[in-house]
Amino acid sequence: MLSSLLIAVLLLLTGCASKPEPWLQVSQDNDYREAAEAATVQAVPYVDPRDPLERINRPLWDFNYDVLDKYLLRPATVGYMTVVPKPARKGLINVVENLNEPASFVNGLLQGKPGKAAVSAGRFLVNSTVGVLGLFDVATQIGLAQADEDFNQTLAVWGVGDGAFLMIPARGPTTVRGTAGGIVDGLYFPLGLLNTPLTITRYAINALDSREQLMNLEQMLDDSLDPYAFIKESYFQRQQFKIYDGNPPKPEEEELDDDMLDFLDEFQ
Repeated sequence: MLSSLLIAVLLLLTGCASKPEPWLQVSQDNDYREAAEAATVQAVPYVDPRDPLERINRPLWDFNYDVLDKYLLRPATVGYMTVVPKPARKGLINVVENLNEPASFVNGLLQGKPGKAAVSAGRFLVNSTVGVLGLFDVATQIGLAQADEDFNQTLAVWGVGDGAFLMIPARGPTTVRGTAGGIVDGLYFPLGLLNTPLTITRYAINALDSREQLMNLEQMLDDSLDPYAFIKESYFQRQQFKIYDGNPPKPEEEELDDDMLDFLDEFQ
């Protein structure tokens, strides 16, 4: 009886150690193959089609943020905020923005937005006279809100694509289309009539004001896993907001990150 039981146990163990059924072997092979393919896919780095020059742009971003901003722009902005009172800083940026109103008027017409073009013309007329050359934003107080149309938006409305994403030294994020648009806008009256010192002053005031707005968002940027990608996404989202006048098309399943929305709100 005992010997029979031992023989049965040996037969059972032999059966358990035998080669698995063919269908089971095929299933295991498929599992291994799928796992290998998944690992291969994960090993391929993601390439953003909007940013084919990322290998160049990232070092430029590091230079802008870790060198120019850290040792030049941020200290200059802190000094500017300390020396120049806030009302005076507001007046200076009002003057700079008023110089852009004629370009906004032309681009409003080119985009088929006569209402916004009329607002830009009205703002320039009111602020340049009653507002003392734009020092005071009287137009906003009487209900003429800034339209802010530029040639970059005009090209987008005409169907021109963004082109490659660019990180410009001492300027920041833009695209090929954005760069071209900025050049064209600089040719309109009265920007085209400014001499070099006035043009440099205008750029300096605009840069200091933009950096001041970013002061409250520094921690958010530093806490992001990839500051470069965060800035890039913020740039594209902001351009979409501007092109579609604050109502960009969005897939139902896509939702903006709360931090990204906070970042964008600072520029609206």
